Amino acid sequence: MVERKLRPAPNPLLSLASSRKSGAHAASPAGKSGPRTASQTATKLFVLDTNVLMHDPTSLFRFEEHDVYLPILTLEELDNNKKGVTEVARNARQASRFLDELVTAQTEGSAEAIAAGIPLDAKSNGAATGRLFLQTETITTTLPPSLANGKADNQILAVVMYLAQRDAKRNVILVSKDINMRIKARALGIAAEDYFNDKVLEDTELLYPGMQVLPDDFWDRHGKGMESWQAGGHTMYRITGPLVPSLLTNEFVYQEKAGEQPFYAIVREVSGRTALLSTLKDYTHQKNNVWGITARNREQNFALNLLMNPDIDFITLLGQAGTGKTLLTLAAGLMLTLEFKVYTEIIMTRVTVPVGEDIGFLPGTEEEKMNPWMGALEDNLDVLNKTDDEAGEWGRAATRDLIRSRIKVKSLNFMRGRTFINKFLIIDEAQNLTPKQMKTLITRAGPGTKVVCLGNIAQIDTPYLTEGSSGLTYVVDRFKGWSHSGHITLTRGERSRLADHAAEIL
Repeated sequence: MVERKLRPAPNPLLSLASSRKSGAHAASPAGKSGPRTASQTATKLFVLDTNVLMHDPTSLFRFEEHDVYLPILTLEELDNNKKGVTEVARNARQASRFLDELVTAQTEGSAEAIAAGIPLDAKSNGAATGRLFLQTETITTTLPPSLANGKADNQILAVVMYLAQRDAKRNVILVSKDINMRIKARALGIAAEDYFNDKVLEDTELLYPGMQVLPDDFWDRHGKGMESWQAGGHTMYRITGPLVPSLLTNEFVYQEKAGEQPFYAIVREVSGRTALLSTLKDYTHQKNNVWGITARNREQNFALNLLMNPDIDFITLLGQAGTGKTLLTLAAGLMLTLEFKVYTEIIMTRVTVPVGEDIGFLPGTEEEKMNPWMGALEDNLDVLNKTDDEAGEWGRAATRDLIRSRIKVKSLNFMRGRTFINKFLIIDEAQNLTPKQMKTLITRAGPGTKVVCLGNIAQIDTPYLTEGSSGLTYVVDRFKGWSHSGHITLTRGERSRLADHAAEIL
């Protein structure tokens, strides 16, 4: 999303329904003027800022039983933003299509029907039972002298002030993604809120971590009648007990007691109060190294168990800088592609903020244009190429050329319509993607493709996107518990003692 950079047109409002001046029918379900009932005054009137529609075109249908009001300036701003191939432009066009369908289906050319309010229940399949009101009259509310009349934000604030005065017994609330807009509204005594409906979680502390620690008495409470056997080099445990219903498929569980061998396992199946646990492969040991890389901590070991498992099609790795997300993923990708021949090539892409904009007049091919954004890839490939000390300089050069031939760098701009078959697809900086963009990318996966999303939700650069509404948060929450997906949050930095200390104190 981008901040509004629009030049407002002169007030073009049409006086289509002079009877609206009484304001009596604003919440009337049948569009008839008259006194409101108690149920009508209980519903709120939400005035939507343009950036809400450009962020989520379906926001029109997200307010349940409450009514939605669109200032005429909102339509003008949608019109000014509809051109182009950016996500903002696509959302603006979709919002306009929704409005056209609503107005056409309800009014059949009747201005009176627009003034009475357009029911939202049919278009939303009953999810929204309120009405949509479009501004159909000139509003001349006087703003404080400190606010310029020609600014688009201030004209919308004037509309909200008018509605609040007209419907004094009703809650009139401005909804905007613009922080400064909300600050100005509250300074004027106007109720203002952010748009929260797109948030997966209100508190990202509740985000699924992909692992949980077992209590000290776990085996005492879950060991009765336990079955145990060996399969494929792993020890399997079929357990029953009170903790089982809280477990998710492909969730890691662990128990670390002083003086005892730690227990690390992954949940393979959950059925009622019975779960199947499987011990892990120890990637901290040099004999199990992945392209010369070994896990340095518990979470990295969990991550490599996911990355190296061909039955896991979708993986999300979260963590701050230096936790090893990119390095572990590239090492696993090279091992699975070059050594085990599971995938034909590695495709790596990342968000070039602002997402969807032209990647510019940088010289060269698509891959060369993306090189300035791929510094992390180059740094990690240098590390991976130095792991084979025995090969010598010529051997490392040959390996580097081989690696380069099997790694393709792609731009997100050209992902639509593509299908990747037997590819190892890495999406870096995924926290800057919206849920819709994330869906577009993940649905590119064809048969035999593994998708790995990397990111740090504490470093979001896309405007109007928050930790709770990021596409990365969205997919972590939606994919948890699926038998072919896995997630882990990396918490320990392994870059250097300087980087670790800086992350803690700065």
